[in-house]
Amino acid sequence: MRLHIMLKRFRKPISLFAFSCIVSIATLLLYNIPFFNYVVNNTNEGAGGKTILLASLVVIMLVVNFMMTYLVMFLMRMGGRILLAILSIINATAVYFILTYSVIIDEVTIKNVFNTRYSEASGFFSWSMWLSIFVFGVLPVLFCLLQPVVFGKAKKMIIYCGSALAIVLAVALVNINQTLWISQHDTELGGLLQPWSYLVNTIRVISINHDKQAEEIKLPDGSITDNEKTVVVLVIGESARKANFQLYGYERYTNPLLSKRKDLKVYEATSCATYTTAGTKAILEPQNSDNLYELLPNYAFRTGVDVAWRTSNWGEPPIHIDEYLTNLELAKQYPEENINYDGILFAGLRQRIESSKKNKVLIILHTSISHGPKYADKYPKEFEVYKPVARNVEEGEKNVGMLVNAYDNTIRYTDFLLDSLINTLHAMTDWHSAMIYISDHGESLGENKMFMHGIPMKVAPKVQYEIPFLVWISENFRDYKSTSSERSDMTPNSSKKEEGELPAVLEQHYIFHSVLNLLSIDSPAYNKDYDIFDKRQNQE
Repeated sequence: MRLHIMLKRFRKPISLFAFSCIVSIATLLLYNIPFFNYVVNNTNEGAGGKTILLASLVVIMLVVNFMMTYLVMFLMRMGGRILLAILSIINATAVYFILTYSVIIDEVTIKNVFNTRYSEASGFFSWSMWLSIFVFGVLPVLFCLLQPVVFGKAKKMIIYCGSALAIVLAVALVNINQTLWISQHDTELGGLLQPWSYLVNTIRVISINHDKQAEEIKLPDGSITDNEKTVVVLVIGESARKANFQLYGYERYTNPLLSKRKDLKVYEATSCATYTTAGTKAILEPQNSDNLYELLPNYAFRTGVDVAWRTSNWGEPPIHIDEYLTNLELAKQYPEENINYDGILFAGLRQRIESSKKNKVLIILHTSISHGPKYADKYPKEFEVYKPVARNVEEGEKNVGMLVNAYDNTIRYTDFLLDSLINTLHAMTDWHSAMIYISDHGESLGENKMFMHGIPMKVAPKVQYEIPFLVWISENFRDYKSTSSERSDMTPNSSKKEEGELPAVLEQHYIFHSVLNLLSIDSPAYNKDYDIFDKRQNQE
């Protein structure tokens, strides 16, 4: 009986003014608590100033959301209801990820969403996520779709929306002294404000993608200067952070094989971004740029190098070569390999290289080994050295140690694959060979309650951009240049970088120019300052 009465009241028509007020208040209370938590925790105002700032933001948010709801409903009618319903679901999903994974819904996050496959996204699915979406998304949807509304006259719309604009302007003027603080925290504030965070940034991403040139900016023609048989294998790591590599001082034995190698060069390095698309682009391009220059595999291929790309990942810029193979395609060639692990990318490499009809070969392996949220699914069980493990990030939030165990096991697996690759190349005595490993970005594993990656660079923790950079070359092939840190170790009173010397910390763009050197490609695009090698020892 009570349910019948409640439903009857629910079906009673209300004015569009009342409807818009309810939607606006619900949007503030259900989806924007993280926004106000950030304001409280990051403003230096005293109690009085903080109260005024918070009250002003509440008023602005309520009035703007009211105005937009009123306009959408009045102009679109049923279309407006459907739009509000969709926004409710997205709002609930966004807040769940903000609270669970400490993400910020900015342009980077939206790019990641556009570049995420179902196989990766499904790793985030959980009962707590569905419950959160139901409570904070589906129930508001029912109100938006089913509540009868009296729309009223256009004159009322003009009065209400005009008054709303006046209120917003007045409150903004009262808080004009907060302009500097807001500009300093615009990324965080904008990324926590729902639904504007994803609406504005989705428009920005679509606009950027539309404006990008359809083709890369071609680099000047290059030429191969010798006929010596040379192979370079570039391994692009995924979400591998320097902090968990034994080679960089981590207390665990995550590199039991590579740490024994005396012929492995270990560089300090940072990524140019904290997400795959930009990080991979930076590894392959000649310089840091928002433009799309001709990428390393495309340029090498056009110059006459035999280039192959193998991937279990995605999100890389356009690759224009003849041999682009996914793990699904490799599984058909190597049915004995497990398609679920990145070992399949390394299958049959020696045969592939030695069967080449060219003397210069570049192999690029785009891995996904250390990508969350399900680290424990990324390696064969024999590499599960550290136990117990969290099956996903959500479980790992309750026990960060278990999450770190799973992540460290992915690094052990990486260690095995790289060491095996080096052994393969070392055995190919008829070839000059090199292995370069560098990660696209790092990863957060619970530090400051942050998980995974994608935080904007200006506020990202260092674990999301300090990355491993490992190099192995065969004997009598190339010499390494010294770094300023090495020189500092030898001469403590002279740490200044000298001409021809590498800086203490390298960036991802060193890959492009160093590989050109290894492949003996003479090009106007080559920059010796971004090359980690000298020429051959025996070059006259």
